[in-house]
Amino acid sequence: MYEETIRSLSVSGVSFAYRRLRQPERITEPVMVIGGALQGMFGWPQMEDHVGPVADVVTADLPGMGNADPLPPGPSSALMRAAIERIIDDLDVPRINLFGFSYGAGLAYGCAQHLPGRIARLALGGVPAHISAAQLALWRRAADELAHGDAESFATLVTEGLMCLDDRRHVTSRRLAYRYVRRSMMHAARHSQHAVESLNRALSDRPDFSGELRDVPTLVFSGEHDTVTSADRQRAFAATIPGSRFLSIPDADHWVVLERAQDVADLAVRFFTDGPLSSAPALAPVGREDRPVTGPAGRGGRRSRVGEAADACA
Repeated sequence: MYEETIRSLSVSGVSFAYRRLRQPERITEPVMVIGGALQGMFGWPQMEDHVGPVADVVTADLPGMGNADPLPPGPSSALMRAAIERIIDDLDVPRINLFGFSYGAGLAYGCAQHLPGRIARLALGGVPAHISAAQLALWRRAADELAHGDAESFATLVTEGLMCLDDRRHVTSRRLAYRYVRRSMMHAARHSQHAVESLNRALSDRPDFSGELRDVPTLVFSGEHDTVTSADRQRAFAATIPGSRFLSIPDADHWVVLERAQDVADLAVRFFTDGPLSSAPALAPVGREDRPVTGPAGRGGRRSRVGEAADACA
């Protein structure tokens, strides 16, 4: 068992918290994980399992997320960067590794742009570098449903908007992922203190993926069937970062962190410890059979963590 500490902080009068799992024999800088707009600090068991043996794992209820205070009116990017920097300062380390997924990829990218000296390595997954007008309209409709108290319609709309449901494209554990993503959205809708505000903020206060990022080793990865921002568009985004790597992960869509949870965590460990990426299991196709969540999954009889990961990746 790792030593767990939870620390409450504030920035510009907004209270938030972070959680640190300490690894006494760590071999790389702490790994901070930032997820989706409705994400809390307890949503990454697969990262804790795989990254925990080599580094401290840091997760957070950033402002507007989890149990943190809501964000104040107006643009929030500067405040979110300040919150992340406040966490780095409180960790009492010069630099961290930063893992950003989906909405969190925009926060992580902006932080690395403005604080390159504090970021040892940057991993970005499911980068929403391009969002279509149709997608925005769907998610605004979902936000309206949630504002009117219809959590079920909200959860269905958001889940369908975030997943590839085209049966002609193979997505491993698609049915399981759909069920668990929808369940996590229902949970967030019913229990988050400011779910509507967080979703509206994610839609209106879009991250800026323009500008330059230099001198930060960067990995960008995408499920090959990502329908939020296509793998090709994410590849093009990665090409704007000098020296970055882009990897497309087979048999997965935007929810690659659920559908291939252990493989993504393995990829993160390799990247954050300067290990080989070309031999990562995440780059190999998986079997075409959706297996039960409690049974063996993929290679080596591993047990699936899809449900555990999905519960908190809202």
